[in-house]
Amino acid sequence: MSHPPGLDLDQLRAHLDRERPGLVTGPLTGRLIEGGRSNLTYAVSDGASKWVVRRPPLGHVLATAHDMKREHRVIAGLHPTNVPVPEPVLLCEDEDVVGAPFYVMEFVDGTPYRTEQELAPLGPERTRAAVLGLVDTLVDLHAVDPAAVGLGDFGRPEGFLDRQLRRWGKQLDASRNRDLPGIDELQAALGRDLPASPAPTIVHGDYRLDNVLVRQDADGVDRIKAILDWEMSTLGDPLTDVGLLAMYSAKLDMSGSPISTTAEAAGHPSPAELIQRYAERSGRDVSAIAWYTAFAWFKLAVILEGIHYRYTLGQTVGAGFDRIGELVPVFIEHGLGTLKQG
Repeated sequence: MSHPPGLDLDQLRAHLDRERPGLVTGPLTGRLIEGGRSNLTYAVSDGASKWVVRRPPLGHVLATAHDMKREHRVIAGLHPTNVPVPEPVLLCEDEDVVGAPFYVMEFVDGTPYRTEQELAPLGPERTRAAVLGLVDTLVDLHAVDPAAVGLGDFGRPEGFLDRQLRRWGKQLDASRNRDLPGIDELQAALGRDLPASPAPTIVHGDYRLDNVLVRQDADGVDRIKAILDWEMSTLGDPLTDVGLLAMYSAKLDMSGSPISTTAEAAGHPSPAELIQRYAERSGRDVSAIAWYTAFAWFKLAVILEGIHYRYTLGQTVGAGFDRIGELVPVFIEHGLGTLKQG
C-alpha cells in the first residue's frame, strides 16, 4: 500500500476502527488533493465509501494544529442548518496517530471552479446562475445564529475591522523589501474611515467560487453542494465576506495573469450585481461596501507581496511565481480606485 505524504493509511484505519467501528469495510487507499503551505486535503476510500481527511501542512504542526479543531467545530455546527457543508465524521487531536491533529468528513461530489476556462463549458446562463447561487448561499451562512449552533464564542467580533486592518498591516511590514507606491496611502485611508459593523455573524474569511463545490442536479440547476476551506472562519463583520467576493468578481484586465479568476467568464455577474443581490436577499445595509471591497484589495495585495517576498528569497518555486510581484501594484491601484469611487 502506498501512503500519501503526511497520511499513514494503516494508522488512520486503525483509529477509525477504534472510534467508528464498522465505518470502514475494506483496505483504505488515499491521494493528496491539495497540498502546500495551507492545510493538506486527502481523498480516502475503502472501495465502497469515500471520505476527506484534513491535516496541517508538513513541518508546520504546532502553528496550525488549532485549525483542525476550529474547522471541524464550524462544519459540525453548520451541518444541521441549511448551509451546505460536508458531514463531519471524526476529529482526532492525538498527534501520535498520523503525526498531527486531523479530522475526517464526508466526500462531497462537485467541482470547485477556479478559472474562466473551467466555467466555459457551462455557458453564460449556467455560469451566471452558479455565481448568483454563491451569493444566496452566503446570505444563508450569515443568517445563522452563531449561539444557536454552538458557535457563540467562535470569535471576538468587537473591534473586528480594526484588528483585521492592523493584522494585515503587520503582515505587510514583515515582507517589505521594495517600494510599493500607494500602499501606505491605502492602509491609512482604510484606517481613517472604518465603518460601523453590523451585528456579527459567522464569517468564512475566504469566500469565493473555488472554495465551494458546485454540481448540476437532475433538474439542470447548478447548486452549491458544500462550502470548503474554513480555516479563516470566525465571528465578525459579514460584509468582509461580501467585499472579498466583489473583489474576486472584478476583472483584472491583465493578460497572462499568474492569478486565475473566474470574473472573465461569459455570463459572470459584475461585482455591483452581486452586492445588490446580497443586499436584497439579506436586508443588510451595504452603503459602505466600497470600504470592504478596498480592504479586500489591500489584503490580497499584502498576501501577494508576501509570496513575492518569499520568491525573492528563493523560498518559493514553481510556475508563475516570478510574475506575482507585477500584480501587487495592480491590486493597490484597484483598492485606491474603489475607495475614491465610493
